[in-house]
Amino acid sequence: MQVLLLEQDDGKTRAAVTDVDRTALPAGNVTVDVAWSGINYKDALAITGKGKIIRHFPMVPGIDFAGTVHHSEDPRFHAGQSVLLTGWGVGENHWGGLAEQARVNGDWLLPIPEGLDGRKAMIIGTAGLTAMLCVMALEDGGLTPAGGEILVTGASGGVGSTAIALLSALGYHVTAVSGRESTHAYLRQLGARAILPRSAFTGDTRPLEKQRWAGAIDTVGDQVLASVLAQMCYFGVVAACGLAGGITLPTTVMPFILRNVRLQGVDSVVAPAEKRIEAWKRLAKILPPAFYQQASQEVPLSGTIEAAHRLLNNGGTGHTLVKVQ
Repeated sequence: MQVLLLEQDDGKTRAAVTDVDRTALPAGNVTVDVAWSGINYKDALAITGKGKIIRHFPMVPGIDFAGTVHHSEDPRFHAGQSVLLTGWGVGENHWGGLAEQARVNGDWLLPIPEGLDGRKAMIIGTAGLTAMLCVMALEDGGLTPAGGEILVTGASGGVGSTAIALLSALGYHVTAVSGRESTHAYLRQLGARAILPRSAFTGDTRPLEKQRWAGAIDTVGDQVLASVLAQMCYFGVVAACGLAGGITLPTTVMPFILRNVRLQGVDSVVAPAEKRIEAWKRLAKILPPAFYQQASQEVPLSGTIEAAHRLLNNGGTGHTLVKVQ
């Protein structure tokens, strides 16, 4: 079978699409014929070797995939069934989805929900699941479309793009933050009503600024998140799910104790099955048909290495879909 294989030589990561015997697949009780996967930020770091994502080599990256069950020893799944997987360390410490076949633990799999097929599921992918979990976090914090404007940072990426489409479809007034003017038309197509430059959130900020945002979804972290927190309205809710800009948070307690702001972390890697199922059902129901044309770019398995470099160089918009088979 063909796989994207990562190996390490003198401390440097080497990536190549190559043939591997199926007997090399790791242990698991369900084998899946992979049809679709994607290139996420974490995949790009692993493939290029620019992040310490992979600890054990050789490794097949790909933190998500969709396909059909080839063989199952798990009674919950049967041959021919359409399934998807996101997270659980797959593509990091267990061979992932950038291969024609994957063998995994059945606990990590979900049936593809009604209204989606494998291709659509992977256009959404881990990024889209994370975006839905962020929207659910805002709702859990009491936000409604009537509550005020919602800010989305890192708006042209996979999480940001899906978040804008979801929030817009639910009736929220969405303002997008993007560092590239070339993305503005794309973001407006997704449903953003206003767009601000990233530079507006990267300078020095006071502990409290003018109240602007009822809610926010942040994929950047560091100074951008600190600036967002300073601008939150009273009872505002921020869902933080990314660190593309850095892992620090140079803020104060003032937004939290003077404006009752809630900062909610969102993780999709080990989210419980019941929350994942709810999120996927809502994704299938809420996302408009146009989203699947607007928010993805497709490459074959042979194009994954180039796509990973392009993603880290801030090229393209939305999510990179990989046609594996």
